Amino acid sequence: MYQPASFREDDLEAQIALVRANPLGMLISQGEQGLVADPLPFLIDADEQGNLCLRAHLSRANRHWQGLQAVRECLVVFQGVDGYISPGWYETKRQTGKAVPTWNYSLVQLYGVPTVTEDAGWLRRQLAGLTALQEGRQPEPWGIDDAPAHYIAAQIKGIVGIEIAVTRREGKWKMSQNRSPDDVDGVIAGLRAGNADQQRLADEVERRRG
Repeated sequence: MYQPASFREDDLEAQIALVRANPLGMLISQGEQGLVADPLPFLIDADEQGNLCLRAHLSRANRHWQGLQAVRECLVVFQGVDGYISPGWYETKRQTGKAVPTWNYSLVQLYGVPTVTEDAGWLRRQLAGLTALQEGRQPEPWGIDDAPAHYIAAQIKGIVGIEIAVTRREGKWKMSQNRSPDDVDGVIAGLRAGNADQQRLADEVERRRG
């Protein structure tokens, strides 16, 4: 990934936070059929040494899991907050006219070695963990034990688990850090006048300024 120094983010906690807030990652691998990509919700864990592990599952009917057994490395991309930046928001545009549109975004790329598992116990723990992460936001959280045991067992037979030991990680927060303070003020004001997604992007530009 192209990484200007002003946008680079190597902080482990910041990367983990982005993944947990945006768990739908794009799993990409290179196999006999060429490049394959699938969006999957992931769980991420870190040990005391800062080593990361990703866990997900996919349908048994999806042939991607078979190809993963033969690859030496795969990539998972997690996209955070993003949005269009108008040149009309820049003070530079008013002063010189020398401004063009751009796009602000945040993302994390995690590379690693995939391991495929069909262990029913592992898969049940994966489903329970993923469910707890999302259902914790609900007023009446659903739990895996709320469904009939035989139904869950049948569902587990239809999926395959993936565990990825992360060997390389990259974070990038392109949040107008390369612009002048006046231009950043303009970007924040422009975004604040927009929708909820733009408001969140304005918050991130504010956090990253300077």
